[in-house]
Amino acid sequence: MIKPMAKTPLIFALANPSPEIGYAEAKEVRPDAIVATGRSDFPNQVNNVLGFPSIFRGALDVEASQIHESMKVEAAKALAALTREDVPDAVSQVYGGQHFVFGPDYIIPKPFDPRVLLWVAPAVASAALKANVAKKKIDIARYREELADSMDRSRQIMNIAISKAKDKIRRIVFPEGDSLKIVKAAHALHHEGICQPILLGYQKQVLGIFKDLNLDPSGIEIVDPRFDKRREEYSQKLYEIRARKGMLIREAQQLMERRTYFGLMMVQNGEADGLVSGVTKTYPETIRPALQIIRMKDKYRTAAGLYIMMIRDRYFFFADTTVNIDPTAEQLAEIALQTAEKAEFFDIPPRIAFLSFSNFGSTPHPINDKIHKAVELVHLRRPDLIVDGEMQADTAVTADLLENYSFSTLKEPANILIFPALASGNIAYKLLQRLGAADLIGPVLLGLNKPVHVLQQGAAVEEIVRMAIIASAEANANATSSKKLKS
Repeated sequence: MIKPMAKTPLIFALANPSPEIGYAEAKEVRPDAIVATGRSDFPNQVNNVLGFPSIFRGALDVEASQIHESMKVEAAKALAALTREDVPDAVSQVYGGQHFVFGPDYIIPKPFDPRVLLWVAPAVASAALKANVAKKKIDIARYREELADSMDRSRQIMNIAISKAKDKIRRIVFPEGDSLKIVKAAHALHHEGICQPILLGYQKQVLGIFKDLNLDPSGIEIVDPRFDKRREEYSQKLYEIRARKGMLIREAQQLMERRTYFGLMMVQNGEADGLVSGVTKTYPETIRPALQIIRMKDKYRTAAGLYIMMIRDRYFFFADTTVNIDPTAEQLAEIALQTAEKAEFFDIPPRIAFLSFSNFGSTPHPINDKIHKAVELVHLRRPDLIVDGEMQADTAVTADLLENYSFSTLKEPANILIFPALASGNIAYKLLQRLGAADLIGPVLLGLNKPVHVLQQGAAVEEIVRMAIIASAEANANATSSKKLKS
């Protein structure tokens, strides 16, 4: 029956658990066939979960009087359109790291793809409105945003950053331009109008990745530092920056062959507005050159790493989690001040707790003496901030426990947690991420004069996109601050 079928035949064998013809048998007879079954162990699984939950959700949210035929048609069209979109890492991980691109083995979204709701439900709701079977009128764009917010706890805080990033499109450079994840992130950022990505790498190789992913490279700048005429200029400027730190001109020339150094010099020279890197490198490999080239903000001397943690419906800012192993009191104070500024950047009023193993002097120790001094320094530099410590972690985040310390300036649970050492901060965020199912954004690098963010090695595409959004938003915020200072 299958052998004489026309070119590229469609074979939908949907009986479960035994299809009318097995996938392997169908492909053996007709290798050009597009085969779909109800089985999860073969490509193109047709599964009820792709249709019914989202169809009902869209219909119920507009109080539809019936499931009109057009609502089902629009649901099908939405599923078809979704297959043309780039597939998130989270979906690939569920399927053993497989890479999905629209084609014969991927003509329908995967059942575990969380985006199905965001595509199908609004399409169904819109069709119900057009068919006049909806009793409740809704704004479809706003409805889609509400659905997304209900699924992704990071969206509320990231929407603020997106809004700030779109004030003016900024140029963000990615030194790892030949990374598949970076290419996917750059395409998403350009497609959404967030920033102008600049990918560093061998042009032929980068374009090959775009082709393999079936993505359009139009509008994305690709720079090959090997042949870029700015290399000599950058080498000289790097030498000038580091000459008094023992660097020779030939060392600067050699370093400019490394894309991280080249990208950072683009930022330092004003030919890019920010940099995001680290997905294929260790954290120190990226942060070290960043600290060497990009100057610190005038009022700070301490760089630090911050993670924004989303736990249930609460946001917490954890610092320092990536840079300072054993910070001094002065460094702790600067870490707290910069973290407070970042909370305000996201329109969140800061409430700062310096953490330790005791509450308000209950256990005298040099660590706690250091914290007390840090609290005093924060009060001196920003008396408007709500800050207290030292205190135990559960005291800082629990209203009932805080009530036992009526003298504390912290009347509500803290949303900024400053850790006394890198070990405690790093351990805390990783345990919460893995065991507490916390969502996180970061690491956000604090202290540098220009936006540079160092990803954790192996970061997902979604994490890369988030950090690029934050870098773009910071670039716009820095430009606004500069204008205010000049005026």
